[in-house]
Amino acid sequence: MGFKWVVTWVCPRARHDNPGKFDDIVVAFSIFLFLFTVDYETKSPYFGAICGRVANVVAGAQFDLEGQTYKLYENRPPLSVHGGKAGFDKKTWQAEVVGDNKLSLTYVSPHLEENYPGELTSSVTYSLDDHSALTLQYAATTTRTTVLNLTNHAYFNLAGHGHGHLNDHRLKVFSDKYLVLDDIYVPTGEIQKVDGSPFDFQSPVKVDVSRLQSIQDGLGYFNTFPLENAGQLKLAARMEHAPTGRYLECRTTEPGVSFYTSGYMPQIAGKAGAQYKQFCAFSLEAQHFPDSIHHPNFPTTVLKSGETYTQTTVYTFGVM
Repeated sequence: MGFKWVVTWVCPRARHDNPGKFDDIVVAFSIFLFLFTVDYETKSPYFGAICGRVANVVAGAQFDLEGQTYKLYENRPPLSVHGGKAGFDKKTWQAEVVGDNKLSLTYVSPHLEENYPGELTSSVTYSLDDHSALTLQYAATTTRTTVLNLTNHAYFNLAGHGHGHLNDHRLKVFSDKYLVLDDIYVPTGEIQKVDGSPFDFQSPVKVDVSRLQSIQDGLGYFNTFPLENAGQLKLAARMEHAPTGRYLECRTTEPGVSFYTSGYMPQIAGKAGAQYKQFCAFSLEAQHFPDSIHHPNFPTTVLKSGETYTQTTVYTFGVM
């Protein structure tokens, strides 16, 4: 029997700042013995989740593959988001502790679960080193052609999980392009230069509530930035919080990183009595591009039998 593991997080959650003060920087629910609480099963906005089979959005909640149309569940009509009604975030993963610093999770998704074709076997291994770097290594195989886009959806606030807003955070993204979104926030297929746009993070940019309220009808950022050298581990983004001196760096082999500022976060009670709300946290989600199945110019999310999907993403925590 598997366990419902909450990756909330297998990481250095308590992070000291410049004066040496420790604080928990991961926005999440309270957990006991690493088992899911009712909050995680019924209320979680993907706190710390592995999202799949297809993270982010699938436009029209359907796709065509090898001459067949697959209709998906519309959990944000008219879109299917983060795997549908019961995506990988709601599944029971087999868990194994490996050595002193690794946790391996495995899940076998049956053929046509959430109407995705193929029996898919996925594994994610979390390992933590002595330098506050958490490495996520993904692998997946399928029995027949399917679509796949996995990511991790951890939420952070470098000022402390209960801080309540993202003021004084500063972001740098190592990309000069972004995916253009339509009026329902789905990629159009167009990739534009960030220069002169609100999506230019080539130099560190202050992230605060007033800025977020001016982006995308007041929903803030949930944008994907293409990265060079897909398949190679490279620095994708760095977030800093000057008052504490804390920083978080994200490295990945994926072709994109999505920056999300919890624009859809409901008013919700979190751990240690914290009250979470819109713009209280950010995510840096390493992944393929959203809705890639509908855009031939995007890196493919099609996985065939005999192929192995792999991804490595590293989150490094430190003090400036």
